[in-house]
Amino acid sequence: MTTTHIANVTLNTQANVYFDGKCVSHGFQQADGRRASVGVILPASLTFNTGAAEVMECVAGGCEYRLAGDSDWKACGPGQRFSIPANSSFEIRVAEAYHYICHFG
Repeated sequence: MTTTHIANVTLNTQANVYFDGKCVSHGFQQADGRRASVGVILPASLTFNTGAAEVMECVAGGCEYRLAGDSDWKACGPGQRFSIPANSSFEIRVAEAYHYICHFG
């Protein structure tokens, strides 16, 4: 199931811009204190490092991803999620705009 609305959040209006604009997101905090960001990755092949554990939720578009230490690429489309452990990394390949919610912790 794809998340289409998140109520009662405190939104950071300053965008996080990574990889020369290929990834743009806005962080927010939910009423219960959980942190997340919502953004888009434009067509690219990128590597992200994690501090906290993350869950990437696909809202629209799609991607292929590979977690650190894995040899296989996996697909993720609308309504699907994948998890990345804390203090790790993942590679992501995007052929069309990938709209996502990143849930932290």
